[in-house]
Amino acid sequence: MADRKLNMPLIPPLSSRKLPDFKQSVKLKYVKLGYHYLITHGMFLFLSPLIILIAAQMSTFSLKDLHDLWDHLRFNLISVIVCSTLLVFLSTLYFLTRPRPVYLVDFACYKPEEARKCTRQIFMERSALTGSFTEGNLEFQRKILERSGLGESTYLPDAVLRVPPNPSMAEARKEAEAVMYGALDQLFEKTKVKPKDIGILIVNCSLFNPTPSLSAMIINHYKLRGNIISYNLGGMGCSAGLISIDLAKDLLQVHPNSYAIVISMENITLNWYFGNERSMLVSNCLFRMGGAAILLSNRSSDRRRSKYRLVHTVRTHKGADDKCFSCVTQEEDPNGKVGVSLSKDLMAVAGDALKTNITTLGPLVLPMSEQLLFFATLVGKKLFKMKIKPYIPDFKLAFEHFCIHAGGRAVLDELEKNLHLSDWHMEPSRMTLHRFGNTSSSSLWYELAYTEAKGRMKKGDRTWQIAFGSGFKCNSAVWKALRTVNPAKEKNPWMDEIHNFPVDVPKVSAL
Repeated sequence: MADRKLNMPLIPPLSSRKLPDFKQSVKLKYVKLGYHYLITHGMFLFLSPLIILIAAQMSTFSLKDLHDLWDHLRFNLISVIVCSTLLVFLSTLYFLTRPRPVYLVDFACYKPEEARKCTRQIFMERSALTGSFTEGNLEFQRKILERSGLGESTYLPDAVLRVPPNPSMAEARKEAEAVMYGALDQLFEKTKVKPKDIGILIVNCSLFNPTPSLSAMIINHYKLRGNIISYNLGGMGCSAGLISIDLAKDLLQVHPNSYAIVISMENITLNWYFGNERSMLVSNCLFRMGGAAILLSNRSSDRRRSKYRLVHTVRTHKGADDKCFSCVTQEEDPNGKVGVSLSKDLMAVAGDALKTNITTLGPLVLPMSEQLLFFATLVGKKLFKMKIKPYIPDFKLAFEHFCIHAGGRAVLDELEKNLHLSDWHMEPSRMTLHRFGNTSSSSLWYELAYTEAKGRMKKGDRTWQIAFGSGFKCNSAVWKALRTVNPAKEKNPWMDEIHNFPVDVPKVSAL
C-alpha cells in the first residue's frame, strides 16, 4: 500500500480540482424551490402593498370626505361590523404570519496567542520530527503547503507543536476552552450583555464531541441560567456554522425577547493525522486553530445597536447521493490511524451542491432584470429545445460583499471564475486563508471581520456567506447591514495589522 502511494503524483491532476461549469445544466426543480421559499411569507408580501395603498388613499381625503365617511358608517351598522371584522382578521393574520426579525448584535473571532503561531517552515520541521511520515509524504505535504495559499502566521495548538506531539483528551479540552472562552469573553465585553441574559446556546464542532458536551462546558464556565436552550452540533463539517445560524433563527421565531449565542469552531488536537495516506494528509496542511462567537437577538430594542439583520438562509444537502456522502470521511487508514479522507470527487461534488444552492437562492435575492434574463434562456432551452446555455445571473447585483469559506486556494480560484467575481470581492476570503488558514466553520466570520476592519461595510450593504461541509452540504446566509461599521471603534483580530493587507499571494510560494 505504501509503495503504491509513493508512486502517485504529488499533486492531483488539475482537472480533478475544478468545479463543473455551471452553464452546462440548471435543474428546474431548484428554481421552483427558490420560489417556494419566496412565497412562504406570501401573506406578508400581499398585505404590505395593500396597507400602503389604503394609507395612500386615506392621505388624499379632505376633512369633509372624512366627515361624510363617518356619517355613512354611523348609519350603516352592517358595513361597520364587516369592515371592523375584516380589519381585525387581516391584522391578526399579518402579525401571526410575519417572521420575527433576527438581528446580529455583534460577533467576536478568537486570535490565539503568539506562542501558538506556526510558520510553514516550523510546520515542516515539526512534521519531520514526529518520525511518522515517509520522505515522500513529507515532500507531498511541502508541495501542498506551497500551493495552499497559507502564510507564515497561522496558529496550531500546543499539543501539535510540541516535540513529541501530545494529543490527548485533556489537551483537546484545553484547546476548546481557549477558543470558546476567548471568543465569548470578547463578545460579552463588546456587547455588554450578561451571560445570565442568554436564552439559547448553540455550539458546532465537527470532530471533537466530548462528554460533558462543549455547550455544557460553556454553561458551567459562565454559570448560565438553568432553563437555557442548548444544542451541540457535531459531525456536520465546515458549513455547520450556517446550520447553527439557521437553527438559532428558527428558535428565535418561537422564543420572544431572547438572545442566542452561536459558537463556531473546530478542534485540531485530537484530529491531527500521523499516518501516510495522502488523501488524509491534505487536512494537516490546511486546517488551523480558530473560532468565533456570534450574538443574535429578536428584541426590537436591539435593532438600533445591531450590525446586521438576517435576511435569508438556504441549506442544500446532497447526502442522498453515495458519491456526495462519502467524499469527506473520517476513518482509519490501513494502519489503524484515524484521519479525514478527501475524495478526488470533492470538487465536482462541491460544484454540484453550490449550483443547487445558488439556483435556489437566486429568486430570493436577484433583481427582476436578472431573473427575466435567466428565465428567458431557461425557457428557450427547456421548452423550445434551443441550443443555448442558461444565463448565469450576476450575483454582484444582489450583494456588495462575499464571504466564501476559506477551504483552500483551489476552491476559491474556481468560485471566483464561476461566479465572475473580482479580486476585490475575493479579498476577504483569500486574506483569511493566508493569515489564519482554514479555521473550518468560523472562517466566514474572520472574513466578515476583515471587511469591517477595511471600513467597507456601509449601511444597507448585503453580504453573502457561503460554506461547504461533509455530508455533502452547501449552505448560504444573507445579511443586510443596519449601520455603517466604523473600523476605528472595532475590536477584531485584524485591527492591529489590517494596514498590512491585502498582500500578494503567489500561486506557488516555495519553501
